[in-house]
Amino acid sequence: MDLDRIQLTGKEILDKDFKTGIRGYNQEEVDQYLDVIIQDYEAFHQEIERLKQENERLKKQSDQTTRTRQPSSTGQVNYDILQRVSNLEKAVFGRKYADE
Repeated sequence: MDLDRIQLTGKEILDKDFKTGIRGYNQEEVDQYLDVIIQDYEAFHQEIERLKQENERLKKQSDQTTRTRQPSSTGQVNYDILQRVSNLEKAVFGRKYADE
C-alpha cells in the first residue's frame, strides 16, 4: 500500500461540509456514517503504523541473527577443515608426526 496515495485524513473527513439542496441528504445520517468512516480510517492508520514498527523490529532482529550466525558457521567450517587436515597428516606421516 502506497501511503502517499491516501488523499484524506480523519480530520478532513470530519470537517467535510456537504451542500444541501431542497431534498438533500439527512445531515444527521451523513454525520453518523462519516463518524464510522473516520473510526475505521483511524483504525487502519494505527494498524499500518503498528505493522511498520513490527516490520522494522523484525528486520533488525533478522540482521542481528544473520550477523551472529555467520562467524559460528564459518568457525565450524574451519574446525572441520582443520580436523580433516589433521587426519590426513596422521594417515600420510603416521602417528609419530601428528603427536610431535
